[in-house]
Amino acid sequence: MKKTLIQHYLFILFGVSFLTAFSQDNASLRFEDKVRMREAMDISKKFGDSIWDGFNKPPFTIILVTDDYEYLINHPYPSKDFKLLGDDEFLNAKVHFRPQQFSKSFLATFPAVNGVNCIVIGTPENTGLNSTQWIITLLHERFHQYQYTSPNYHKEALALGLSNGDESGMWQLNYPFPYEGKLVNKKYEKYTRYLVKAVENRTSKNWDRVYRKLMKRKNNFKKALSKNDYKYISFQWYQEGVARYTEYAFLELLQNYQPSKEVLSLNNFISFNDYKDQFCNKHIANVVRLKLSEIKRVTVYDVGFAEALIVEKQNPNWKKMYLKEKFNLDKLYKLLSIYQQK
Repeated sequence: MKKTLIQHYLFILFGVSFLTAFSQDNASLRFEDKVRMREAMDISKKFGDSIWDGFNKPPFTIILVTDDYEYLINHPYPSKDFKLLGDDEFLNAKVHFRPQQFSKSFLATFPAVNGVNCIVIGTPENTGLNSTQWIITLLHERFHQYQYTSPNYHKEALALGLSNGDESGMWQLNYPFPYEGKLVNKKYEKYTRYLVKAVENRTSKNWDRVYRKLMKRKNNFKKALSKNDYKYISFQWYQEGVARYTEYAFLELLQNYQPSKEVLSLNNFISFNDYKDQFCNKHIANVVRLKLSEIKRVTVYDVGFAEALIVEKQNPNWKKMYLKEKFNLDKLYKLLSIYQQK
């Protein structure tokens, strides 16, 4: 989730009342929006389960937020404030709509309608993304649907003891992490600089030495934090960093993929091959470019992405363990025989 995180009932706060009746005359999904959504759905179906076992089990439910309306796609039981627009043959899904309520720049996943985890996303124009970025970002949010629908995910997150009584989930954004602490930033910068070096040296003959030095710097960063502060940043790397890793994992599998002719006709679509190189270079550079004291929580996406690449180097079976050993990637660095046998 990129702009906000909202748990089971927070959506109530966004709208005091909805219109009980509204005109369908002006409600219409743009064809280019349908093209992008269908491409993401097709990519998810074709490759998702090869990245994460059970990736496609949750319904791929989307709320597309436009300037005037919100379009609810593929929801199993919509709330009454949504009106049926029709069965869309191109999307192979029912589409409902209502007047726009959520922010037009949303890139988020939460149980927005009748407890179902919905991807709430603005159009490319309102989120500042081109078509390729938007499709891959939709798959990032699709991973959050996979995360959040796993057994006891939210309950176990709350059990971390970091919420200070907040059961809405907003603690995940508002936790008082010491982003501006001088010692914290000093140790963080040493760790992240070496983290980039480690990512770049994953195939090095000297990998064992590189890895030991990386873990030493990470441990020094950990010592600069309280137990709860380290627990919080580890949770964020686990949750958001692995979502970004999943974007990269899809791009890896799309190298020989032929997009639909409709996607290729979009004027702001760049090839997945070209975007993969841009993506990796940008987000690994961000590990050191984005300063913890300035960017704060937003740093967790790219640091967590780099962490996931190191975990994968150390433990090729880590994905089997991911939803069992929750909220701290440290648990996944070493091979566990119980999972090796499965």
